[in-house]
Amino acid sequence: MVARIHQPAKNAMQSGKAGTREWVLEFEPETPNVIEPLMGWTSSYDTKRQVRMRFDTKEEAIAYATRHGIPFRLEETHPSKVKPKSYAENFKYGRPDRWTH
Repeated sequence: MVARIHQPAKNAMQSGKAGTREWVLEFEPETPNVIEPLMGWTSSYDTKRQVRMRFDTKEEAIAYATRHGIPFRLEETHPSKVKPKSYAENFKYGRPDRWTH
């Protein structure tokens, strides 16, 4: 029953970073998925997979796991690098790339 503490990544379909500042504690699967023979659905007997707890800080998540005796793996996040972009750069004099249209 090992837990994973991490910050979720931002949604690729949105430009905002909502929901990425909180820390999440979720359990890693202990048993593999089972394929149901009649319908072909996948299921699991491991109900801890459904538990997902959210914390405001990393320290709160670590304190919760240690207080309840849950072994955990901490995944630090890497800061994303923002490349400045400008629409005017497409029309600048001395542009290194050729026009394609």
